[in-house]
Amino acid sequence: MSFVFTRTCPLYSLSIFISLIFSLFLSLSLGFTLIFSTFERSNLQEMVHCKEFRIVMPMSLEEYHVAHTYVVMKMSQQHTTGNEGVEVLENKDFEDDVLGKGRYTNKVYRLQSKVPSWLTTFAPADALIMQEEAWNAFPRCKSVMKCPYFPRFQLTIETVHMSGNGQSENVHGLSEEQLATREVEYIDIASTETNYWSYLVGNNNVDFTKFKSERTGRGPLLEGWQDRCDPVMTAYKLVTIDAPYWGFGYRLEQALVAGEKALFLESHRNCFSWIDEWYGMTVQQVREVEQQTQSALNEKLGKPTLVTRIEG
Repeated sequence: MSFVFTRTCPLYSLSIFISLIFSLFLSLSLGFTLIFSTFERSNLQEMVHCKEFRIVMPMSLEEYHVAHTYVVMKMSQQHTTGNEGVEVLENKDFEDDVLGKGRYTNKVYRLQSKVPSWLTTFAPADALIMQEEAWNAFPRCKSVMKCPYFPRFQLTIETVHMSGNGQSENVHGLSEEQLATREVEYIDIASTETNYWSYLVGNNNVDFTKFKSERTGRGPLLEGWQDRCDPVMTAYKLVTIDAPYWGFGYRLEQALVAGEKALFLESHRNCFSWIDEWYGMTVQQVREVEQQTQSALNEKLGKPTLVTRIEG
């Protein structure tokens, strides 16, 4: 079985986007220090931002597991060159009391060529490197992204995947205090909404009101499709951003939340529009190809080949 990856996958844009925003805010903070100093500190008090996105998908939980793994693998292969891209430091089994058993990955994203050249004048090399730790214990997953240049920054995405069309109200087990501050927003993958953020992360132009999968017969997705489709599942993504930087932390949080929404929309649109590519595969098959891909990525970067144990 051969795999030809021909489309751009926006999941990689998460790191690109964060690095771009970091660089932009770094340049602004350097250039407008006097302006920032005129604001009242109380108006810029940093706080943890928490928002839950719910993305309904026209597939089963098992199918989504394959689709998500396939899309991430496809992204990594496309965006690694001889000197930058995705370096996989670790990929191993893990087990803990919260998530259970799953796969742990530790990756570094080097993004120097992915941001405008004028930003590299302001941003040091460390501002263009992202570190990601991820714990995939499907149907529960967690990822944490950090930037060495901003050591106090942390972006955490906790995901729970469940059957149904997104009506469960507290899948993350939040406290009453957390629920009081949590924002909830539904993302419709059939939406054709475009804005600055969708332009930045890429735009899948498939029209789902006309799209129909050749292999599954699913589609088109017409108004109200979430209440009619079968199978159906939902990804509940809880995004927590901690950016305790006076002067631009709050603005950084707002920008990242907007960017996350665009990224989630784009990546889940790709999951469905690529259904004829991954449908029929098993998670085991995708993991075997993923292992080959990761070894090839590290070879491109001149790093030692990563050896992992693949289990069913």
